[in-house]
Amino acid sequence: MPYHASRRALLAAALAAVTTGGAVSASAGGSHAVPDDSRSPEGPPGRHPDRARLRTLVAGMSLAEQVGQLFVSRVYGHSATDPDPADAEKNLAQFGVRSAAELVARYHLGGVIYFAWAANTRSPQQISELSAGLQRAAAGSGAGIPLLLSVDQEHGAVARIGKPATLFPGAMALGAGGSAADARRAARIAGAELAALGIRQDYAPVADVNVNPANPVIGVRSFGSDPLAVAELAAAQVRGYQSAGVAATAKHFPGHGDTETDSHVGLPVMRHSRAEWEELDEPPFRAVVEAGVDAVMTAHIVFPALDPSGDPATLSRPIVTGILRERLGFRGVVVTDALDMAGVRQKYGEDRVPVLALKAGCDQLLNAPDLGLAQRSVLAAVESGELSRERIAESVLRILELKARRGLFPETSDPAPPPLDEVVGTAANLAAADEIAAVTTTLLANPRGLLPLAAAAGPRLLVTGTDPVSPSGTTGPPTTVLARELAALGCRATAVPPARAVAAAKGHAAVLVCTYNVPEGESPQRTLVTDLIATGVPVVLVAIRNPYDAARLPACAAEVATYSWTDVELRAAARVITGERRPAGRLPVPVPGRYPLGHGLSYPPVAP
Repeated sequence: MPYHASRRALLAAALAAVTTGGAVSASAGGSHAVPDDSRSPEGPPGRHPDRARLRTLVAGMSLAEQVGQLFVSRVYGHSATDPDPADAEKNLAQFGVRSAAELVARYHLGGVIYFAWAANTRSPQQISELSAGLQRAAAGSGAGIPLLLSVDQEHGAVARIGKPATLFPGAMALGAGGSAADARRAARIAGAELAALGIRQDYAPVADVNVNPANPVIGVRSFGSDPLAVAELAAAQVRGYQSAGVAATAKHFPGHGDTETDSHVGLPVMRHSRAEWEELDEPPFRAVVEAGVDAVMTAHIVFPALDPSGDPATLSRPIVTGILRERLGFRGVVVTDALDMAGVRQKYGEDRVPVLALKAGCDQLLNAPDLGLAQRSVLAAVESGELSRERIAESVLRILELKARRGLFPETSDPAPPPLDEVVGTAANLAAADEIAAVTTTLLANPRGLLPLAAAAGPRLLVTGTDPVSPSGTTGPPTTVLARELAALGCRATAVPPARAVAAAKGHAAVLVCTYNVPEGESPQRTLVTDLIATGVPVVLVAIRNPYDAARLPACAAEVATYSWTDVELRAAARVITGERRPAGRLPVPVPGRYPLGHGLSYPPVAP
């Protein structure tokens, strides 16, 4: 039998024996030792990977196939085999192939990450068909290893998949709600919907502790500033996602919560001392490791107290291996943050970054800007001896264990799934999202008792302010949604653009102003609020992203924080503003100069 045919037969036999315990011979192919790591995270009952069989499977793969398993790439197009012409051209320009299926085959990919801007997430049915087509491409090429399909679906400020899928409150809103049960429930339902679409890895939850109001990239993506509260909620979400069969990925290790630079565009520096890191940043990551998290994502930040070399954490062996692996005892998959981000590309060239990430202890290499160059660089490093074959095999084994735990091999997969419309965006799931959001809205100020605005009286309300782009492209605009939800409750609410708001204010019971990331000092948003207050009409501030807005604006007749501008959170805010629900949220971060951590008002109980 020719070598290639015999190796494929070995791989097929090993795949079939991953969880069944069948005997597999390792006589074919160049066998390379794979370390036995008995402390890898365990999956749910019935999905405990057979490590001996997986080691045999890894040993039977060619070096190029092993290296391919380390890479998770973007790809353009809504279809695995028939992308739109514009997407095919983008694939051709960046990868030398026209379709996603060709990309998987050429580069032996271990995974694909979905993005809305890459036309991957148009609808549930389309996503499901794309996932199935990609898995067929993987099964029919190279080693035939299933793909790990992934997405950034944090909810709130970061969501790649929109309606009709269920959209839940984001992390800081969940922090305001303060319920670990709600956090777990949201993740379990969200995970079940992702799994139905063929997505088995979510780059969530965010385990960063946001202690810096000026943080431009974390902010409301964090559960808050209290490390113990963040630890509890992050661990709850890990358990929720993974109970639904989706690998959770806690990020961004060793902690990105006190930076003032966005690692997408620069290289942030964390100034915490080692003692501060242990007190503030470590607890959530220790908690998620203890909860059995499948994967941890590294941060492209410099952390001198943990590694004085000036290397970003993604490329730091003292941080990835010394702290994450050895101090915290993590034995799962370490995935880099996206390698096309500026934070990891400033010190070293694109040919060195993937090699140094592997030397640091990372396993999955996410979204390399030049996939071909990155793979060639890793292969060259192995050929030169800079990276050993054993080191490559070690990471591949971890990745295959994760795939087995999450049901991607035939013997670990679920029975035939139910129809999508019985899982994704169901009435029960949407109701759950509303229930969870109901306790997150935070009433910051109400000095004159303006709120609640009794909807039964049909008050005339004007809604204005900032309309940021929807995170998923399927919700908003926020002022229109808030006005619509107020109207549904009985108010006479109208949304107008800021340029018309001051002139239109007279004659209204109140003006509701949606603010978004108000900067320090003078700004158009500050001018708008100031001018509206001068009309004498009561102004209700609705901070639709950062609660810190309240400290950067004049005091208003009432102030509310929603922590995100998606429909579910605006609907919850409308119910609080009208008294349909009593406000229950508590600030998960302090607002410097205005409100302490844990602050939150409510309404007097209604007399029986």
